[in-house]
Amino acid sequence: MREGKLFVLVIGTTDVSLVPGITLAGATPELTHFTPAADAEYLLTGETRSLRGVPITPSGLPTPALISRASLSLLKLPTLIANAGSRIAPRIPYVELGGSHGRDIRRGAMETGTMEILLKRGKELGSSLSSVEEIIIGESIPGGTTTAMATLLGLGYDALGKVSSTAPNNPMELKEKLVLDAVKTAPKAIESRIAWLADPVLIAVAGISIGFLGRKVLAGGTQMLAAAALIKNFAGTLEKVEVRTTKWVVEDHTADFQGLATQVGVKTSYASLNLSKSRFPGLRAYEEGYVKEGVGAGALSLEAMSAHGEETLLKAIDREYERLLH
Repeated sequence: MREGKLFVLVIGTTDVSLVPGITLAGATPELTHFTPAADAEYLLTGETRSLRGVPITPSGLPTPALISRASLSLLKLPTLIANAGSRIAPRIPYVELGGSHGRDIRRGAMETGTMEILLKRGKELGSSLSSVEEIIIGESIPGGTTTAMATLLGLGYDALGKVSSTAPNNPMELKEKLVLDAVKTAPKAIESRIAWLADPVLIAVAGISIGFLGRKVLAGGTQMLAAAALIKNFAGTLEKVEVRTTKWVVEDHTADFQGLATQVGVKTSYASLNLSKSRFPGLRAYEEGYVKEGVGAGALSLEAMSAHGEETLLKAIDREYERLLH
């Protein structure tokens, strides 16, 4: 009988994150390509090797990997890093899925053949992990909410202007223009269309989920709704699939997480973690709409609060942040 849980972090990059103003998941657009590798390194080891210091927003707010690492310190879940196509490879042990970094979706994110390899190897990885009962899959890919909107739109969902953002002021006009330009040039055939509009992380998450036999928790916000839509497209069912996120994504008035989830037909839940009592302004800023989600923060904090209580988790998060400051 299968038992136990496993956390898998899928990393990748997309050239969409190089568009100025599209994401805050890096101090500069160029540094966003270092963020996924650094997130993975920090999550596993407590330090970064590809980037000096943990990934931050331009205003200095810390990566949600901090919440995930603090949660994992309480949960003691085994953790695996899967590289779906990161321009910068992490300097830690990881599973290579054979993808490539995503290009600008206005000119096509990836070749259909690359997508097929990534999907196949994702399924193989998911199948190989099926000795556990539940898999929690997180993501790190700056610019991913934009590729998620393009993917959902390409699959026929009413997704324009409905995805979340790392910023309180969601740059929706910029995202919409980029996405509409991409959809306009995308092929009509569905598989070629997905390869044109998606990113390597979305494809890998779908593949792993399809291959895995137990319960699948897609740990993320509107990006994971796009992954769920891809699972439904490729496998025809969302049985045993749930998207878990943070309250900051659910309450984001610039997006429509619940409306998109209803369209896709996937179950959802969220963590009600409140960082307003944190000792550090950088963490209290999450309550003002910054960052919101990533690296599995919502699902992992929900697990940690269920097992240990919110106060214990808050102390663990503050301790981890304090360690980073020194």
